Amino acid sequence: MTHSSRQSEPDGVAQFGYTESLERSTGRFASFAVAFAFVSIATGIFTTYGSVLGSSGPMGIWTWPIVIVGQLAVALLLGALAARIPVTGYAYQWVSRLANPILGWITGWISFTFLAIVVVAVDYTVASTVVPALFDFEGTAATAFLITAGVLLLQALLVGLSMKWTERVNNFAVTAELIGMVALVVLLFIVGVAAHKLSADNLFSTGAVPAEGYWSFGTATAAGPWMLAFLLGAFTIVGFESAANLAEETKRPEIVVPRAMWQAVLASGVLGFLFLLVVTAAVDDPVALAESGTPIADVIRDILGSFVGTALLVLVAIAIFACGLVILLSGVRLVWAMSRDQRFPGWQALNKVNARTKTPLNATIALTTISAVILGIFSTSTDALFKLFGAATLLPAVIYAITVVLYIATRRKLPPSAGFNLGRWEVPIMAVAVIWLVFALSLFRDASFRDPWLYVLVMVAIGACYLGYLLVTRGKDGLRMPDMHSIDAELDSQGSR
Repeated sequence: MTHSSRQSEPDGVAQFGYTESLERSTGRFASFAVAFAFVSIATGIFTTYGSVLGSSGPMGIWTWPIVIVGQLAVALLLGALAARIPVTGYAYQWVSRLANPILGWITGWISFTFLAIVVVAVDYTVASTVVPALFDFEGTAATAFLITAGVLLLQALLVGLSMKWTERVNNFAVTAELIGMVALVVLLFIVGVAAHKLSADNLFSTGAVPAEGYWSFGTATAAGPWMLAFLLGAFTIVGFESAANLAEETKRPEIVVPRAMWQAVLASGVLGFLFLLVVTAAVDDPVALAESGTPIADVIRDILGSFVGTALLVLVAIAIFACGLVILLSGVRLVWAMSRDQRFPGWQALNKVNARTKTPLNATIALTTISAVILGIFSTSTDALFKLFGAATLLPAVIYAITVVLYIATRRKLPPSAGFNLGRWEVPIMAVAVIWLVFALSLFRDASFRDPWLYVLVMVAIGACYLGYLLVTRGKDGLRMPDMHSIDAELDSQGSR
């Protein structure tokens, strides 16, 4: 029996040393919807467009296509990996099996750190900007905390009590986001042209940013103005690999998951760029707009009126809710996967799948509580909480870099996959991915990322303490992955044919 056909069977996780314990019901669109919702162009663009106008001017949007090419290369490589190791826990599982369980644990902890903070950062956007703009009131730290906590609780109830309803809500939200974004692009273009409100000159304007030194790469502690604009795409086009974190719940994951990942990046990239082009062309005063807390909504209202502007805010609220929902879902699966291997704090309680809900209910409660604590710590300062967005941009780049380097180093040792194969395109795709990730990581030398780096170091230090405890109490062999010999055995069997 071939490797790929075994993966397609309901007990496919047995080859990785596990027993099937989650319901395998996620189909093609639901898998795509998970990846697309995490990326969420409506969330990313709505959140970061104003800061890009301030740091780089309207011309900063031209960094977007470059980010898409780079992240698409990463998605293709991770898809090739997901097809070969379709197990819940994604980067944690991949790195553990490609390198060693210690590096795998570190990667898993970094991934957990990312997911625990980004769900707070995303949900806080609804509370701090969308809801006040929608209901026309002045938001405070207290109201933002209460709204964020309420949104987080509702997401936790869905994730913890029903995977079926979580998928239904997410599928609806993604469908609404796709239709809504396409409709906005078309309406903005048609009405903008008819009313003579679109200006191609905007697309090549630096706004309030001085032209001198605009293209500079920057210094040792500061990225240049245009370089900072890459953060628009780097913050938005992440999380596509979340589809791989549901591998054990997905039908034929070796085929469905890689396709969901690259399609989510491509769809988000094309649709997002069209939206950025038409919105930027419609800007009346880029310098004044950069000061607004809701610049995208302001442009929509100016061109299409208050009704459509309000509809946009509703669409963004739906998209952000779905984004946070999928982030929490992915984080819960990671905590559960690490607990199943007895290497997450409190694993004795967190490795269980509830018999009634068929979900990792304890892991859901734990991650929600951790995120709520993070919210409580940071919520007294809006500026401090928005620093989390910096960490939410930095951490995925680190995770992608670790995983891509290991894939490149070990790809010839991996068993072939009938589900997804890059063929002769693999080498050029690897080259693009490496160049992009090196460049992306270089952006985080900017002094504005000092606090995010400190946050990352604190979380890594906490993780290092627990990892040290595991190594002392169990020894290195106590961290071996279940059935680590399975890939080697598969290779041996192929070699003997």
